[in-house]
Formats: sequence, C-alpha cells, structure tokens
Amino acid sequence: MRDDSTAIAAVNHRALLRDFVEWPLFRHAILALIGINAVILGLETSPNAMAVAGPLLRAVDAIILWIFVAELALRLYAHGPSFFRDPWSVFDFFIVGIALVPASEQFSVLRALRVLRVLRIVSGVPRLRRVVEALLGAVPGIGAVGMLLFLIFYVFAVIATRLFGATFPDWFGTIGASMYTLFQIMTLESWSMGIVRPVMEQFPYAWAFFVPFIIISSFTVLNLFIAIIVDSMNTLHKAQDEVTVERIETVVDQDTRLVSAEISALRQEVRALRAAFEQRRL
Repeated sequence: MRDDSTAIAAVNHRALLRDFVEWPLFRHAILALIGINAVILGLETSPNAMAVAGPLLRAVDAIILWIFVAELALRLYAHGPSFFRDPWSVFDFFIVGIALVPASEQFSVLRALRVLRVLRIVSGVPRLRRVVEALLGAVPGIGAVGMLLFLIFYVFAVIATRLFGATFPDWFGTIGASMYTLFQIMTLESWSMGIVRPVMEQFPYAWAFFVPFIIISSFTVLNLFIAIIVDSMNTLHKAQDEVTVERIETVVDQDTRLVSAEISALRQEVRALRAAFEQRRL
C-alpha cells in the first residue's frame, strides 16, 4: 500500500509541476529573462559597459543562468522520459548545457556560444516555432533546388573558364574562381560595371553568356527556394487546421453522445412516469 500511495503521490507531484511549468505566466517570465539575458550578453561586448557595471552584469548573468537550469530541471522532472521526445525541449537542454561549459581556454569557443541562449525565444513562442518547423519541412525541397543550382553553376563555370579564363585569370582562371565569380554575378553585386562590362570590352558578345545565367540563376532558381518555403508554410498550416478540425469534431461528437444519452434517459423517465400514471388510473 505504501508503494502504491508513494507512486500516486509522485504522479500527482509531476502533474502539478507540469501545470506549473506550462502556466502562461511562468512561461512569459522565462521569456522575459531570456530577453534580459540577451541584453546583458550584448552589453558584455562593450568595454565601456563592462568598465561601469562589469561585476553586476556577470552576477545577473550567472543568476539568470541558474534560473534556466532550475527551470529545465523542473521540466525534466515534470515530463519524465517524454522530455527528450520533444525536439524543442532537447534544444533548450543543449543550449543551457553549452552555457555551463567551464570558461577555460580549451572551451573558449563554446563559451562564446552563450549567446545561443537567445534562441530559446524561438522554442517559447509558438509562432516562431511554426516558422522554424516550416523551414525544416522545406529542407528536402531546398536540397533538390540547391543541387539543381550547383549543376547550373558547374556547367556555366566550365564554359566561362574555357571562354574567359585566359584573358581574365583572376575571375575565370579555374573552375573554383569561375564559380565564385558567377556567385557574385548571381547576387547582382557589382556584376555589370565590375565584371561583365570589362569582359565585354574583350568579348563583345559575352552578354549572351551572362544574361541567360542571371535569368536562370537569380530570377528563376532562387525564386524556387521561396516557392518551396511558402508551400511548406501552407502545408504546415493545413496540417494544423486539420488537427484543429479533428479536435473540434471529437468534442462535438462527445457532446452529441452525451446529449443523446441524456435524451434517452429522459425518454425512459417519461415512459416510466406514464406507466406509473396509467397504473394509478386503473
């Protein structure tokens, strides 16, 4: 009996803690601390701010860090093993774990990653989480478009190296140099006056090479990335709408069953009263 009562008490404690860590006011307080911590991490990069209030900033940063650790421990105890089945919880665990790495020379790079704590805002705001989930859902399509873009770059880089490599070795001397130059042209950064027009002074018909490349890469292929991300966002919204509709239908179905059961019970009571009334008349 003691074991059963202990288990029931533990379950009740976890349920209470789960309600507490999911309490909107608690979550908003954590988000506020994340914002304050982001400001402190930015001030720590300012020599003037550190000269004026360096010890205070470090102390507040340490206090907020231990609050994050306590909050993570509460969530871990409240959710149990299911904590690690939630990708966003694992993300928070990883971010806080980086902040606890000792500040030695070997781990100085990891300590510089403390600013990643700001990214916990993403896991705490549902709208931001939906955007990230949509981006992750678009990764396969983005990978396919990226492969297509790489093939286009490779084909045009080989052609550019053969056509312009001897005259402009700095820009098109090798395939690697050509791909980098074509990347600059694709971004439309100084592509005309900086690269294409000097090439056209030696090769007047070079525009017939660069203009189709810009149309294919900048105006066509890059827009495919946007289309894939938008499609992923729409798919995510549709999936969420379907889940919402299913929940509403489930609730409506349950309410309908309850109403039907109540009506059936009322009919039985009416029949019983009618039968009793008829017996009294007889």
